[in-house]
Amino acid sequence: MKKTSLTVGSRGSKLALIYAEKVIQELKMFCSNEIKLKKILTVGDQKQNQRLSDIGGKGLFSSQIESELINKKIDIAVHALKDMPTVETEKLLTNYYLKRNSPNEVLISKNNIKFSDLEPGSVIGTSSYRREYQLKKKRTNLKYKLIRGNVDTRIQKLEKGDYDAILLSKAGIEALNLEHKISQEFSVSELIPCAGQGIIAMQCRAEDSKIKKLLENINNKDTRIIANAEREVLKVLDGDCDTAVGVYAKLGKEKVEITTELFSIDGKQRYFIKENIEKDKIKIASRSIGEKLKIQSKGSYKN
Repeated sequence: MKKTSLTVGSRGSKLALIYAEKVIQELKMFCSNEIKLKKILTVGDQKQNQRLSDIGGKGLFSSQIESELINKKIDIAVHALKDMPTVETEKLLTNYYLKRNSPNEVLISKNNIKFSDLEPGSVIGTSSYRREYQLKKKRTNLKYKLIRGNVDTRIQKLEKGDYDAILLSKAGIEALNLEHKISQEFSVSELIPCAGQGIIAMQCRAEDSKIKKLLENINNKDTRIIANAEREVLKVLDGDCDTAVGVYAKLGKEKVEITTELFSIDGKQRYFIKENIEKDKIKIASRSIGEKLKIQSKGSYKN
């Protein structure tokens, strides 16, 4: 029997569903079949009081969704690329992306205070060691405290007084129409984002030629280039939630500029590399950058 509908799977958070709906709207331009959306509750969404690295890592946001994909309960999975493990799950393919949203970081603070004007001892909420160490390089007289939960929950915690400011990705804030909450935006040179930040990724079964052909219609080729460049660096470093690493690829006419930084476990040492690489040598050149960071750090970024 010919299949008459497609099912797109996504986390059930408000932001994840916005991203999934965006994918569905794009798909509808090339697909006449009914497209259904399936919300999938992940362990990462259920356990929000601990660091992801303490309870299993980035896979907690994707493993249940991938299981539904492997078992053919959904046809396409939609992920925030930054939340995905670097190693592809067997039998699956992640190589389709919408146009990248902003990769920038933003500060949301009480009384709309800029980062440089926060009182000494102010508490900054972030779930990322990378963000914490980046900000500590700018100011050492602030306190950093773990914060988990969706964007709305984090803002509520700020407004309740648990934090004086929180750091979030601009892409999520824009998608939720919360730009009016932003106190300060950091450029990618001020705070290098994590690999894949601002990128919506689509995943399918590697054997599903029809879905792959469909996804190719909505794939943004420029985003594919930079996504693969950033993730190749991360693969070499075996990057996980505890790895404080920033990777940002900027596409030029002939080359791709890759800016990377890696922090030691305690955040006291910073290793930095910036290179322009040929577009047709993305994999080799990106992995080379990762290897150079490894050599510079001598493994000080891992236990």
